Amino acid sequence: MKEGEFIKNQSRVLNAWAFFDWANSSYALVITVAIFPVYFLGVTDDELEVFGLMISNSALYAFAITFSYIAISILAPLLSGIADTSGRRKFFMQFFTWLGGLACLGMFFFTADVDWSWKIGIWGFILSMIGFAGGIVFYNSYLPVIATEDRFDKLSAQGFAWGYIGSVLLLLGILAMIQLHENLGITENFAVRSAFLLVGIWWIGFAQVTFRAMPKDVRKPILKDSLKKGYLELVQVWKIIRIKKGTKGFLMSFFFYSAGVQTVLFLASAFAERELGFGATELIVIVILLQLLAAVGAYFFAYFSKYRGNKISLITMLIIWTTICLAAFFVMEKYQFYILACMVGMVMGGIQSLSRSTYSKLMPESNKDVASFFSFYESTEKIAIVLGTFSFGLINQLTGSMRYSVLILSIFFIIGLVILYFTPFDKVKKRDTV
Repeated sequence: MKEGEFIKNQSRVLNAWAFFDWANSSYALVITVAIFPVYFLGVTDDELEVFGLMISNSALYAFAITFSYIAISILAPLLSGIADTSGRRKFFMQFFTWLGGLACLGMFFFTADVDWSWKIGIWGFILSMIGFAGGIVFYNSYLPVIATEDRFDKLSAQGFAWGYIGSVLLLLGILAMIQLHENLGITENFAVRSAFLLVGIWWIGFAQVTFRAMPKDVRKPILKDSLKKGYLELVQVWKIIRIKKGTKGFLMSFFFYSAGVQTVLFLASAFAERELGFGATELIVIVILLQLLAAVGAYFFAYFSKYRGNKISLITMLIIWTTICLAAFFVMEKYQFYILACMVGMVMGGIQSLSRSTYSKLMPESNKDVASFFSFYESTEKIAIVLGTFSFGLINQLTGSMRYSVLILSIFFIIGLVILYFTPFDKVKKRDTV
């Protein structure tokens, strides 16, 4: 059965699609937020030599994220063009999942005993990040294929909520293993590195549930034109978007606030460890708190948008995000950071899920090249992450303080808020009354 003939709103398929968040969110939580940044900063020197330059390890971590997203920003249009013309959407979703999962397995060999092994860690992190970000491009593009528009908000929230819950369960298991490492007859370092193995296995294993349920690829030959079609389609997508004020305004706002949102998510743990002296156990507690509240926030703002609209919901969250960044500059006590973490949790799930569903609603109904439209969306986000993480790392490198880096992020939220305020959402209001 071709995608165009695929029966939408099948419960089994919708649940399997949302389950991919359960699979890959373990990476987003355990690797990028909870374990790897703390481990990397803890076992490496404060300054590392990279291409003859001495760079602080915290700035290098931020730059590694930047490099990863530059790579995927270049690859995503190329691959989405091939996916649209050759019918290989599932193939690329699987490819990036295996790339990311296997890179996580390789990170197990990043030890504290060998000076140069930090290179294994940082390159494994970069490759796994590319796998994670690349898979999401094709995962998100299935949303309008498998569901009707009235399901977008709830289904998107379901995916994020399941991802938060699943990743917390894995993290709790990993935390227990680290805390009980002596009883298990292993070192703490081995227990921490085993977390990378578990994430890779979890990610690849549970993703198979999604792969079995998604529409099969209807493959066609890959032609020379396919290689450049993705970039040409981005131009065509922009030509369509630029005459639609709602879609264009949303994406411009999305670009700026994503620079802030994603950078906060990636570097919150590093900030707490470096600026406030949080230990590993304390950071795990905060991360679990974030995830649980994010699941609540995803459903809450999906419900809120049903009555107040997507635009008002997004504006509300951006005001909260701006407040968080401004307040973080002045945080001196750990209890203050816990309060901010609770605020981040509530708006983290909401803004991610509602952004995805809002864009799905603003896409042209008749367009079949959904992978290219979502490639444009993902490229917008990835370039925003490059801007956000590079700005964070640069300010950190220049000032020696992450506080000024967080303060800069508030500017991105303010710009996104202003753009969104003046953006008409006529299509969403008229068709969905949300």
